Amino acid sequence: MMNNGIQIIGTQRSGSNLLRVMLDQSAEIASPHPPHILVTFMPLLASYGTLDAVSYRQLVKDVVAYVNVNPVPWEGVVLDEEEIFRQSESYHLFTLNRLIYEQAAISKNAKYWCCKSMANVHYAAEMEAFGLQPKYVFLYRDGRDVACSFKKAIVGEKHIYHLAQQWKKDQMACIRLREILPADRFFSLNYETLITAPENEIRRLCTFLDIDYHPDMLQFHGSKTSKLTAAAGEMWSNLEKPIISNNTGKFLNEFKDNDLEIFELVAGEVLTALDYKRYALDADQRLIDAAQLANYDQENEILKQEALAVARPSDLENRAPQLQILKEIKSRTTCKVQSI
Repeated sequence: MMNNGIQIIGTQRSGSNLLRVMLDQSAEIASPHPPHILVTFMPLLASYGTLDAVSYRQLVKDVVAYVNVNPVPWEGVVLDEEEIFRQSESYHLFTLNRLIYEQAAISKNAKYWCCKSMANVHYAAEMEAFGLQPKYVFLYRDGRDVACSFKKAIVGEKHIYHLAQQWKKDQMACIRLREILPADRFFSLNYETLITAPENEIRRLCTFLDIDYHPDMLQFHGSKTSKLTAAAGEMWSNLEKPIISNNTGKFLNEFKDNDLEIFELVAGEVLTALDYKRYALDADQRLIDAAQLANYDQENEILKQEALAVARPSDLENRAPQLQILKEIKSRTTCKVQSI
């Protein structure tokens, strides 16, 4: 089994697409835009039953179809279902995910494949037990700025309470993983340092990965992969621009009402653990009382619907093919249940 993977972990909206396209400028790394294979298909595995030759073949077909309609195309990568099935030494989604990413590396003749599905940190223990041992890059950003970014995005939670909970959960999973892995397999990268001292940070990362640094890594914005990604969604539009070195502390102006207090009540200890300054040390604990949470849940759902309502039509269109595949998989499951 090849362990030539790089897994970026943390929370989305932390500069992970920036890091991905920077790494993709290296001839030694294939870093395609992530279709989030594990996060999407792990919850669906029960519908395939016990994975045998028949059900695994269907899973391969579904996952390959899903990757092929990713909002940002995997240019130059041809995924042959039959070849992937034949190469699978076990009928497992982890195997399938690895083989698909390895195909991206083979297509580029690269040393590494790189997966930017940051929530895969929640499957890290299972991946390690399975025998997959990628190098992990923990990219972290001030969670309050992450929350600001998610509030404007087409995806993700929208209420500050839910955003704080998600960020806290993700960072804690990364910190726990850092504690148990050897130093040669775990690299911590701070977003704020990356955008203010990019060459130094990327050189450090290249040393960790044992690859050569190349100046093109900082000229990512002119690359084809950056342009394809920027064209596929409004929330990736900055990839066509050079690094925005002052893209920090936005929450100080953008947070409203009790946003700061709620975020720091939920995730303040994690902010401190990652060396971020806290501002609401005397926040009213009642802001996150159980009595408030039902209201926050309701507001979160309303805000999600509003985000979809104002989304750019092309962004929704780019996501529609993947949603259709998931709908078909779920409808097959429903039919199966009804026929029993």
